Amino acid sequence: MHTVDSETVLVERVRERIYRECDATQLMADAGVGSLRRIEELARQLLAEERRVLPRTTADRVVAQVVAATTGLGPLETLLADPEVSEVMVNGPDTVYVERRGRIERADVRFADDEHVRQVVDRILAPIGRRLDSLNPMVDARLPDGSRVNAIIPPLAIEGTALTIRRFLATARTLEDLVALGSVSAAADEHLRRLVADSANVVVAGPTSSGKTTLLAAALTVCDPADRIVVIEDASELALGNPNRVRLEARPATFEAQGEVRVRDLLRNALRMRPDRIVVGEVRGGEAFDLVQALSTGHRGCWATVHANGVEDALLRIEAMALCADVAVPQSVIRTQIARAVDAVVFVDRDREGRRSVADIASVRPTEVGWRLEQGLL
Repeated sequence: MHTVDSETVLVERVRERIYRECDATQLMADAGVGSLRRIEELARQLLAEERRVLPRTTADRVVAQVVAATTGLGPLETLLADPEVSEVMVNGPDTVYVERRGRIERADVRFADDEHVRQVVDRILAPIGRRLDSLNPMVDARLPDGSRVNAIIPPLAIEGTALTIRRFLATARTLEDLVALGSVSAAADEHLRRLVADSANVVVAGPTSSGKTTLLAAALTVCDPADRIVVIEDASELALGNPNRVRLEARPATFEAQGEVRVRDLLRNALRMRPDRIVVGEVRGGEAFDLVQALSTGHRGCWATVHANGVEDALLRIEAMALCADVAVPQSVIRTQIARAVDAVVFVDRDREGRRSVADIASVRPTEVGWRLEQGLL
């Protein structure tokens, strides 16, 4: 009797042979109907070589599973099909976690081995021409739906290939949506709308996965539709619905260490694009200096996000990153420029239950020695 377990073993054996004997990466990069048919033909051919007598319906089912396992994302398919899963975290072939409704829980899926995880990562990267190998052991990429992907391989990842997929879930696109979800209070909603209307320069701060990008995108839905917005990101994820927008994405160097385009390069270029608003998806490094310079030279209505644990911490982090930009500018000058360039800091946080909310909005007032924060505006 042919059991489900033996079918699973058969599917895995045929899938492994496709990867061993064929250029499956190229087939996946083609991503067309022709490549799907080619993989199906290969699966039928290899299944026939197994010399197993199978009913036609069973053989068709095995072939279909092989095609899905080869062209899809394997064990992750069911997780990514769940609309409540916001993040998928693969710690190794046997350990997969998900974030669902703000809570982290272990998923009841596994990979055959680490090579299987690598194949899924290659499948994600193939259509966009990115690679993950000994010369490029870490990679950031994105799926067609805008979800962000990060992968890192051994020996940097000690227990096996680590893969993280942060999904783009369009659960809240506007401030009204966030108010309805309880993430933005009526007072916060009023302040955010005023900041947009006044063309204030705003930093949205918060810890990882606190909803910074979601809040930023929602706030900008209330700006003038005619505003020309230039969005700059290291890995594109900020899906603004504003009609007059330009989205720019940084590019890592090739394995020959050529062709790198940094966020700070894009920021400098954005100043020549007649922007009404500049948005930096996440300030991570030396681009902090260029952002402060841009804001200090008359550019208004700009927004940026930064990882920080509070309002004061956000400004201190921007200061520290600006000082790491290899520029001969004293700390006191940088601090004064930040105080005059940034009008407000919006701090978002998440509680133990995974609920995200605007925790504070503070105005930044320049002083002779730096800045003074007016907190408690909510």
